[in-house]
Amino acid sequence: MELEFPGCRIRSWRTGDEPSLSRHADSRRLWRNVRDHFPHPYTLADAEAWVAAAREARPETQFAIEVDGEAAGGIGLFLQEDVARYSAELGYWLGEAYWGRGVMSGAVRGFTEYAFRTFDLCRIYAVVFEWNPASRRVLEKAGYALEGRMHRSAFKEGRVLDQYLYAAVSDFQPEPGVGGAPQPPA
Repeated sequence: MELEFPGCRIRSWRTGDEPSLSRHADSRRLWRNVRDHFPHPYTLADAEAWVAAAREARPETQFAIEVDGEAAGGIGLFLQEDVARYSAELGYWLGEAYWGRGVMSGAVRGFTEYAFRTFDLCRIYAVVFEWNPASRRVLEKAGYALEGRMHRSAFKEGRVLDQYLYAAVSDFQPEPGVGGAPQPPA
């Protein structure tokens, strides 16, 4: 997969991305704003494991954000299951060298359009830690609506904190009686 946006390209992870991935992902300021499964420090071995897993996953839901010719961030979906099977959680990050350039707003907007076209989804949502107003602005600029504040819903850096819930919704209507999980077209 490959999508072009002003200032970046979203594409499949590929062998050779590991050095730039580990360099851009190895940031405490970045780690502070993502889930704990995102390693810190972020080593070359972590990058190798991530690229291998992303390349093997089917359906492909995790992608590189390429800026200035190198993998400088990531964006992807976490498809939900059971009664939430027509929803997906959006995750994204970008290396500090590219913060403040407007790269993420365009990437999130375009990737959201791609996700709704590619998967059978009614809703894509994202949660943002209370101390991250920049990520809230990214989502708002990309057309996501604030649905609420989840009080005391996360634990990061030894603190219990609030998260903001944002979502984008589509007009997709699942067929009655169809119970499978959304899949990309063959």
